[in-house]
Amino acid sequence: MVNRLKLNEKTLREAEPKPGVSYQIFDTDVIGFAARIQASGARTFTIDYRHAGRQRRMNIGRWPEWSVTAARERAKELRRAIDDGQDPLAVREDFREAPRVKDMIDRYVREHLPKLAKNNASDQTSMLKKMLEPTWGNKLVTEITKSDVARFLDVVAEGRPRPSKQKPNNRARKLQGHKPTPIRANRMGEVLRKMFTLAVEWEWRADNPAQGFHRRIEEARERFLGPEELTRIAAVLDSAEDQRAASIIRMCMLTGARVGEVRTARFDQFNLDYAIWSKPAATTKQRKIHRVPISQDVAAIVRLRLQAVPRGNPWLFPGETVGQPVREIRRFWMRVQHDAELPDVRIHDLRHTFASLLVSGGASLEMIGKLLGHSQMQTTQRYAHLMDSPLRAGVDTVASLLRHRPRLVHDAEAEKADLPKSA
Repeated sequence: MVNRLKLNEKTLREAEPKPGVSYQIFDTDVIGFAARIQASGARTFTIDYRHAGRQRRMNIGRWPEWSVTAARERAKELRRAIDDGQDPLAVREDFREAPRVKDMIDRYVREHLPKLAKNNASDQTSMLKKMLEPTWGNKLVTEITKSDVARFLDVVAEGRPRPSKQKPNNRARKLQGHKPTPIRANRMGEVLRKMFTLAVEWEWRADNPAQGFHRRIEEARERFLGPEELTRIAAVLDSAEDQRAASIIRMCMLTGARVGEVRTARFDQFNLDYAIWSKPAATTKQRKIHRVPISQDVAAIVRLRLQAVPRGNPWLFPGETVGQPVREIRRFWMRVQHDAELPDVRIHDLRHTFASLLVSGGASLEMIGKLLGHSQMQTTQRYAHLMDSPLRAGVDTVASLLRHRPRLVHDAEAEKADLPKSA
């Protein structure tokens, strides 16, 4: 026989557990609402109901975390939903199985990032795992709103405290203040936009909350080295003990290539007869084969490396690990910065300088884009302002031809003064 009582706190306290079996005490007010007394003594509120001919039982919560009053109110809400034809237990199961942001991140990393360049994929993975997942990981994909995206990107743009690099002892490092990172926020916004676009394709949600995110103003760094600065760097490279690393820097200066492209260059990429360097798609940022002409100075570097590298080694600049190229030259570049007294110059600034020298030599933006391997013209447009000087010279030439020239005015009084007096 079904136990039916007016459930209250006293009823729950006095209910005696039965050894080896659990039983229910049904409430007299709400149909199906009951307290389940387990053999262990635990007490749980439940609601029993039928849906589509099936008998269902759904747990509401444990006593005393849930009071009888709170559990009864929840049972009334569920009873109304049941009477409307809903299945609360199925809704809960769907909620538990619904994809969460951490599931979206895992699928994005697994399916999309392998299509990107290795460094780009690694950078995106780091952002998603270290910044996004701790914040949104347990949220449902469908819960994220445009406001959530805006607030998250605001936090990213504010930056975070970071250890001071001035202290030699790591234990003594103190946290610096927040360093704004607007560019990082823009990159994160782009990743979110792509990831939610894929989530729409996966039918995990109907819209993209990151579409049209607020893009911060990016102040592009433009550092171009002058002739005197280039001479100082060249002198430091000539006197450097590590000529392998020095040759990497020289090739960056002479080709405008990215340091990663130079560092991982192989001998079979160079055709010295035709003076051509064919960079494979796997090493270029644009993920396309990039063929560029090289100067005789670059060809001379390749020939010197052929003599220095043991026969059979494919790498132009082999590293300490057998079968691998040089991994990094940051320490060497720091010494170059110090010796050349150029602490603010990055290796990537050599690429900008190469482009600026091309501009001064009369190269077009289209030619510069092809030499640097830009896949989009807007990337090359950053060098457009360097063409102002030749343009200004051109308009000055036109102005000189059309400039108004003052006309000599006849001075009658002066002429009269110069005439001899008549007798």
